[in-house]
Amino acid sequence: MEPKRTPEIDGEPIRRVRRICSAMPESTEKLSHGEPTFFVRKKVFAMFANNHHDDGRIAVWIPAPPGLQAMLIADAPETFFKPPYVGVRGWVGIELDRIGDEELASLIRDAWRLVAPKKLRTAGQGALRRP
Repeated sequence: MEPKRTPEIDGEPIRRVRRICSAMPESTEKLSHGEPTFFVRKKVFAMFANNHHDDGRIAVWIPAPPGLQAMLIADAPETFFKPPYVGVRGWVGIELDRIGDEELASLIRDAWRLVAPKKLRTAGQGALRRP
């Protein structure tokens, strides 16, 4: 029996996420749980989700501060959702075809700041680049 292979993920949705995430200081991308996942040092700040468990969504999942997940979902349930597994820890799922680049970049930058080490956050304030 042949091992299950992860398909090459390409297309505009992942290119958008990569462009934004790669602008963050010390951002790295690795495959995690079969999806492109973005780290600052060893902490995840964004995970691409391509039709995760056949949910029909092309999305990115990001960590969020307490209360933000509920607020975003209440304000725009067609765009934001509680992702499986990490949603119980406050992460937010974002449907990529329902959000503009500037808002997406702002949310991803905030997620990076949430998990980046303090020294990197303060040193990197000037290094945060617009994607």
